[in-house]
Amino acid sequence: MVPNRVAAARGYLERCDLDGLLVTNINTIRYLSGFTGSDGVVVVSRDGLWFLTDSRYGAQAAEQVTGFTLGEYRRKLEESAELITAHGFARVGFEATSLTVAQHAVLTGLLPAAQLKALPGEFDGLRSVKDQEELEGLSRIARLASQAFLELCPEIRPGATERSLALRLEWLLREGGADAASFGFIVASGPRGGLPHATPTERPIGYGELVTFDFGGILNGYCSDETVTVAVGAADQRQREIYGIVKGAHDRAMELVRPGVLCREVDAAARDHIAANGFGDYFGHGTGHGVGLEVHEKPVVSYRSEESLAEGMVITIEPGIYLPGWGGVRIEDTVAVTRDGCRLLTNVPKELMIL
Repeated sequence: MVPNRVAAARGYLERCDLDGLLVTNINTIRYLSGFTGSDGVVVVSRDGLWFLTDSRYGAQAAEQVTGFTLGEYRRKLEESAELITAHGFARVGFEATSLTVAQHAVLTGLLPAAQLKALPGEFDGLRSVKDQEELEGLSRIARLASQAFLELCPEIRPGATERSLALRLEWLLREGGADAASFGFIVASGPRGGLPHATPTERPIGYGELVTFDFGGILNGYCSDETVTVAVGAADQRQREIYGIVKGAHDRAMELVRPGVLCREVDAAARDHIAANGFGDYFGHGTGHGVGLEVHEKPVVSYRSEESLAEGMVITIEPGIYLPGWGGVRIEDTVAVTRDGCRLLTNVPKELMIL
């Protein structure tokens, strides 16, 4: 148990007029309890904490989880409902983004005397502000991923395929100490760079092409995320121009990052710069997102966001321009929000590299 994290979760009991919380998101379970397995349930009340898992993880839970009453289940929802009923919880909050409609229907039938209430969307941001231990972990995995990419650079040359580079990058990342990749890597060369989420193919990279790499790792549960666009052999004037526009958008957004700034203002700094240079129709996604136990989590840095930045948040800044048939450029860094600005966690230089 991490006391300040549990206290933050308990704050929703008063805020939402609840007797208990049913936590089913495995990453939030880890955040509150320290459990690193793949299946479990946490129930939180004002004066009680319960952790349930199946028989595969009983010994692991006994080692990792402290401050909770431990239990095992054969049927997760049924025995979670029994616990809730045994303690007389009349109003129970649940994570609407984690509990499925089918699971909700089962729980409703199992808890006829209780009212199930969806927790507000802001509960998804419980993990948004990182403590010092989390920041150190995020810094470590960002360094490992950046170093793996820099080691890959000499191999990015004409004739190498997107898929071979993606596999090699993952190998270097794991060899460097990462537990796993944090998502399926993107390697998009030439005209395929116009696809923001291109899956690596057997396409060989050509001389004079741009190649976009989006990659990240996991270490002790925490993720990294970084995107680098490079030129292979040479870069022509148009490639340099578009890269410069995206880099300018990236830099303007970075300059705004500090506590109290609205996420949509950070997004606007990047988006307005790209639009002012005539490419507004070619930047469709948000400027960034939170990173932590999941590679995409709160806060969301987009024009729709109502959230404000706070010290300790970790977000990406990743503007891009994607031109069908031509290619694209995306530049992404991960930063930690500090008292008076932000600190880079990713380490690959973002000036255009010609390899």
